[in-house]
Amino acid sequence: MPEGDTVHRWAGRLRAAIGGRPLRRFELRRDPRGVRFPAVGTIVEHVEAQGKHLLIRFGDGATLHTHMRMQGTWHVYQPGERWRRAGHRARVVLEVEGGTQAVCFDAPVVELRRDAAAVAHLGPDLAADEFDLDGALARLATLPPHTQIGDALLDQRVVAGIGNVYKSEICWACRVHPRTPLSGLADDARRALFVTARQQLRANIGSSRRVTYAGGFAVYGRSGRTCPRCRSTIRRDHDGDDERVTYWCPSCQPEP
Repeated sequence: MPEGDTVHRWAGRLRAAIGGRPLRRFELRRDPRGVRFPAVGTIVEHVEAQGKHLLIRFGDGATLHTHMRMQGTWHVYQPGERWRRAGHRARVVLEVEGGTQAVCFDAPVVELRRDAAAVAHLGPDLAADEFDLDGALARLATLPPHTQIGDALLDQRVVAGIGNVYKSEICWACRVHPRTPLSGLADDARRALFVTARQQLRANIGSSRRVTYAGGFAVYGRSGRTCPRCRSTIRRDHDGDDERVTYWCPSCQPEP
């Protein structure tokens, strides 16, 4: 599932494929905003990831904002290459001079904007080259004290980039139960969670196979198997405000 590391990887591929090139074709399907499209010849100025959001900025001031949620993806195709998904699933088609195409499939959030409001709410991007740790901790401190850390890590207003996989893996690495309320976490524990999150996301930007521990995952997707740290049986449940699946070790991460 796309999380911050995946979106940063896509942004790098798109930059290399279409960045700095003039548009030959711009197709945006089912756009509710009705914003004027970039014209043929407009330069694709920049492609960037901000957390789990991907932004493509054009020379005329327009910005294409996509958010993949669980099912969306971006593909790059060379001239004449056959698409790997059905055409009716394409939400965006960008073709640049030379025939290279960037196609966004199945994304639930696709909008063309001429303002910066799409990602103005996001916290610091964990996978970016620069990360404001103190700013992230300050945002975390604004949440209600009873907020579970699992929900806080997923709150993109606090830090951007963490999804459900990393939520479980970060908490395991820091020996924190995902249901722990913020009031039960000291400042150094909060700091360690964000430092670990940044390390894990950035370590996976360059690889299509996500790894957080010894060639795979420590707990995510490993319910009923042994914890690699203490050999207890890993548990799985649906936790938090949105009832997302969560994995943890009951011995390494005692429930508060």
